[in-house]
Amino acid sequence: MDHRFYITTPIYYVNDVPHIGHAYTTIAADVLARYHRLRGREVFFLTGVDEHGQKVQQAAAKAGIDPQAYCDKLAPQFERLWKPERLNISNDAFIRTTDKQHQELVQRYLRQLFERELIYPAQYTGWYCTFDERFWTEKDVVDGLCPDCKRPVEQLSERNYFFKMGQYQDRLITHIKKNPDFILPTSRRNEVLGFLEFQKLGDLSISRPKSRLSWGIELPFDPDYVTYVWFDALVNYISALEYLPPDKPAGNQFWPADLHLVGKDILTTHAVYWSTILMALSLDLPKTIFAHGWWTVDGEKMSKSRGNVVDPNAMVDRFGTDAFRYFLLREVPFGQDGDFSEAAMVGRINSDLANGLGNLLSRTLTLIERFSGGIVPTVSLAASSEEKNSPDEMLTVAGLEVDHHTHEDLKSFAFSRSLEVVWNLIQAADQYLEKNAPWTLAKDPSKKDQLLTILYRGADTLRLLSLHIYPFMPKTAEEMVRQLGLNIDFLKPFEKNTASDFRWGWFPSGTKIQKGNPLFPRIEPNKPVGAKPVSDSSAPAAPTTQPTATAATPAAAPQAQAQITIEEFQKIQLKTAKVLTAERVPRSEKLIKLQVDLGAEQRQIVAGIGKKYEPEQLLGRTIVIVANLKPAKLMGIESQ
Repeated sequence: MDHRFYITTPIYYVNDVPHIGHAYTTIAADVLARYHRLRGREVFFLTGVDEHGQKVQQAAAKAGIDPQAYCDKLAPQFERLWKPERLNISNDAFIRTTDKQHQELVQRYLRQLFERELIYPAQYTGWYCTFDERFWTEKDVVDGLCPDCKRPVEQLSERNYFFKMGQYQDRLITHIKKNPDFILPTSRRNEVLGFLEFQKLGDLSISRPKSRLSWGIELPFDPDYVTYVWFDALVNYISALEYLPPDKPAGNQFWPADLHLVGKDILTTHAVYWSTILMALSLDLPKTIFAHGWWTVDGEKMSKSRGNVVDPNAMVDRFGTDAFRYFLLREVPFGQDGDFSEAAMVGRINSDLANGLGNLLSRTLTLIERFSGGIVPTVSLAASSEEKNSPDEMLTVAGLEVDHHTHEDLKSFAFSRSLEVVWNLIQAADQYLEKNAPWTLAKDPSKKDQLLTILYRGADTLRLLSLHIYPFMPKTAEEMVRQLGLNIDFLKPFEKNTASDFRWGWFPSGTKIQKGNPLFPRIEPNKPVGAKPVSDSSAPAAPTTQPTATAATPAAAPQAQAQITIEEFQKIQLKTAKVLTAERVPRSEKLIKLQVDLGAEQRQIVAGIGKKYEPEQLLGRTIVIVANLKPAKLMGIESQ
């Protein structure tokens, strides 16, 4: 494997408002960049903005300011979104196509193509879409509308310069067939091949007359023209390497790019336009172009006119950075179209993050505090059972599968599948604690070694989980290792870290934990954007057994068994509830105070089950409550 990795997102049009599509591509690229850095590769991660073109010129004129000033005003909206306090994107560089160095390289390449007689002037008449800034043929236009954006087109006849793209058609087809990973996923590869094999590839207009468009990079061989915005934009992938890498090798040591991540709407410009331009310049093609799908919103196409554009900034404010990152890459297999809804996101946060990862961390650290004085014990792992299908063996296997799948899944951009395997480990860890029952072992001094081994393995599992979730949820991983008392610098390759090897048994014994706030408080559904989570308690893991508890009543139990009629029984409302937190009521052997979740609401219940269950046994369990029992106070604590 090459020790360098060059990954790019498309440069986003400066005139756009950042939306979920921009966030999706960039977060995916960030996950890969962080993963490869953690594994020891030297990464260059590029993103930026495209600032030229007719739409910018028109918008600047409407605002009454110079186009450059207009771009200077808008470009920071993307840079701010990538900051740690927003989407936490670790890009190494941010390119603007108004950069002087970029413009100079664009002109250099235009001159090379012109001198090789691969650019020629010609009169052209066609249907022009101002929004997409491209010409369409008669057969492309339906009912006078652009086939892409469905906006009206206008017929233009003008002299322009054309790049001889058509002469590279056969060569490009051959390259795609010989390199199955060049265009991914396979469905997109087949689309491009179908496009190239069943129609003649025309030449590409790469200029616009200044009489119509002045905001662009001037052609070096004709000052009356500027270059087509897509030629300008695509060259950024190489121009950035000449002047933006901080303390990095020269650009030619990073090129060709390992990966261009793009949306499926701009696949043709990358797979065909960009590829043929590179062939004409005698430059290597990128190793992979991956085109992901689109997001709809509550089943509808996202658009400004519908008012349903998802604002990433609002999502971060509402749900937090890592929860938003997790949802986008877990909800839909990368490459397919997906549907976004806040209800689905709340469901993922509550079930996967609060009930799953957050609860496992809180539960494990609570056990270490209670039974090991807050110190991760020194143990011999030989003391653990590795019998077939034992909790120990299942935990070990789940951990090994995560390490294998992380590499294989991220190599194939299967983000959702990678996260699914990580959550299998979380579930295995929950079952490991549940079946080994350390709260029961603590009552038997002869089982102390077994108890300490369970606590150690719980901590070690959390350490491994932090490494695997770091690319997806970096802030969460950092908070996990802080609470675990570890010193892991995720910005260093793992072999240079302490206690950060991707193997079992590397947690440093004797470490003092620092239990903190829950990672992911549960979120109350149907709160407006900007509302804060309603709970600061850790949510439960998925239940494995289901003890039953009912709310304690203020009255003492009758001396003789009372009977009720069917009419009286019909008045009782029995509901299931998940236990979020559980703690003993001071000065009582019997009472345990529970915070429970009924789905639509949360309640506090005082239950007289303290002689049958330890509080730790109840976390994550499903219990049955009498939902319409009159509230009462027990030892001064209200039970609902």
